[in-house]
Amino acid sequence: MLDPHEMDRPEILQILFHPRSGAESPVPARARDIDIAVAPDAVIGCRLFTAAKEAPTILFFHGNGEIVQDYNEIGPLYAGQGLNFLVTDYRGYGWSTGRPSVSALLGDAHILYREFNHWLPGHGYTGKLFIMGRSLGSACAIELAAAYNKDVNGLIIESGFAESMPLAETLGLNLAAMGLTEEDGFNNEQKIASVTKPTFILHGLRDTLIPIWQAEKLHAACGARSKELQVIPGAEHNTMTAVGGILYFQAIKRYIDQVTGENSWRSRRKRFKNEQKN
Repeated sequence: MLDPHEMDRPEILQILFHPRSGAESPVPARARDIDIAVAPDAVIGCRLFTAAKEAPTILFFHGNGEIVQDYNEIGPLYAGQGLNFLVTDYRGYGWSTGRPSVSALLGDAHILYREFNHWLPGHGYTGKLFIMGRSLGSACAIELAAAYNKDVNGLIIESGFAESMPLAETLGLNLAAMGLTEEDGFNNEQKIASVTKPTFILHGLRDTLIPIWQAEKLHAACGARSKELQVIPGAEHNTMTAVGGILYFQAIKRYIDQVTGENSWRSRRKRFKNEQKN
């Protein structure tokens, strides 16, 4: 049983979460669906887009108005860069069961991370695992990167937030009037300070829902020696991939290659020798 979060109030949850159903649609080529039980009455639906079993895998937490099926066109673009892309839903989203809450959002993220740490190698996936979160999903990603800092290989944040109070205000919620403070929120800024693994933050310069200063605060607070903030000039909150195009995915691939050593001198030399043999 999950302990209730300070923000688990009906008036907050109805603004914070926008679940919509989505039956298990036909699975795209080179993808598979995975169901993970997170509670006796809750199962989370996930979809894995595969590039290769030896490739790095991104465990992805999406925004509050999205579902797994929304990534049917984006997933293959990650795979095209040689990255496995594993997108998860939240309770009540897509074909997942249960009801969403802040406590479930964060608690389930831990379960999913631990489950996939066993599931992936158990099914032959040998590449390194990276954590990524977009918008609301950035809270899940930062939560995991902080909690499992020794184990995670890297953290990727898209359109994430450092402070909860300003975001809530933008959404029409006056948390202060409810007796809540910043410490009662997600505490992303505080959590990311304990993250020391390589961190890559992407944000749209024209994002008005979560302004660029939120990304700058995350970048400044992050405890990693290797950290980067990539700003996409013409992008708004929901147009990051549309505006960034293939360069968006290439930037993420470049970051992961740097972490895994794929672009190291030794790696390039080894590839060159193999090409010469062939």
